[in-house]
Amino acid sequence: MTANLDHVSINISNARVCFPFYKKLLEFLGYQIVKETANSIGFRREGADIWLSETENSYKKEGFNRRRTGLNHLAFRVGSQEEVDRFNNEFLRPNGIFTLYGTPKAFPKYTGKYYAVFFEDPDRVKLEVMTR
Repeated sequence: MTANLDHVSINISNARVCFPFYKKLLEFLGYQIVKETANSIGFRREGADIWLSETENSYKKEGFNRRRTGLNHLAFRVGSQEEVDRFNNEFLRPNGIFTLYGTPKAFPKYTGKYYAVFFEDPDRVKLEVMTR
């Protein structure tokens, strides 16, 4: 048997804050909205869908931390180092989104041609645009 990842579902703290962030980000990366309600939104592009749902109040107390068990980060692969730089220059900088770890830069410890920019969403979920 073989399988492909169909979708990723992320609980977010505040739809009014996170939906606009993800709409800008994912539309810039070529995703389209397939469904939107007051508390959830789904995006589709070839490969896996991405769904966001606002966390129920009773589960919001602890908040997100990528060092805990569970999701660490999401990575979006593009075709070249130039596209990573373009994403940084045309999306992150104009939207005032700070990068992590002095990126964009090469990460030869991953693979010889690994190049990435890391950043966070409003809930501090780590996101990455990369090429290898």
